[in-house]
Amino acid sequence: MYPLSGKRPVPEHIPRPDYAVDGIPRAERREAGQAPRILKSDGQEKMRKVCKLAREVLDLAASHIRPGVSTDEIDEVVHNACIERNSYPSPLNYRDFPKSVCLSVNEVICHGIPDQRILQEGDIVNVDVTLYHEGYHGDLNATYPVGEIDEDSKKLIKTTRDSLDAAIKLCKPGALFRDLGKAIEPIARANGCAVVRTYTGHGIHTLFHCAPNVPHYAKNKAVGTMKPGMVRTLLPIYRNNCLL
Repeated sequence: MYPLSGKRPVPEHIPRPDYAVDGIPRAERREAGQAPRILKSDGQEKMRKVCKLAREVLDLAASHIRPGVSTDEIDEVVHNACIERNSYPSPLNYRDFPKSVCLSVNEVICHGIPDQRILQEGDIVNVDVTLYHEGYHGDLNATYPVGEIDEDSKKLIKTTRDSLDAAIKLCKPGALFRDLGKAIEPIARANGCAVVRTYTGHGIHTLFHCAPNVPHYAKNKAVGTMKPGMVRTLLPIYRNNCLL
């Protein structure tokens, strides 16, 4: 295994979520099992703001992806960029996660922990950034090539993007959560990929993870419809059958 460096410090003036000290997301536990929260206009505006900041940090992290860079170096970039935006890096100490960003290389499905691993030509790496700003979390990710990658890897990245776009088109008041998987899985299968069923999309706002859970495969049994003011992630996760 690769050695891990310690958790990076966060200045005292940065507001932080309830789990920052001991790793326990108490607010999430209290809200477990409740219906998806509907945000009012002020909450929606704060979500737009934090998601814009998260996009800036994701783009900055992506600009550092190249052969010879360690995943821990990218973690440092993300951590510092969050602090510069007066934001807390949401993954840090969430259920004891030791880093400020999730970096998943090649066959790692998600939630990879940055360490001294050096990115190699031909790798692909998913960068999953979440910020906590003014009491709200903004969560987004993308997968990037490291230098030149093979055709299977290019196909995997494009397929995931195409399925995400198809699912986004369905998102409107009255749409069924379960129908998102019906849009995603056929695109995966048509391109030789399979949806990983272990992980789902999730609600997000003042809580990092909450209702609703959104499966990405067809014939799922997710209950509920989309309503104005709901916020959730869409995170199609595939494995490429050609690489197994």
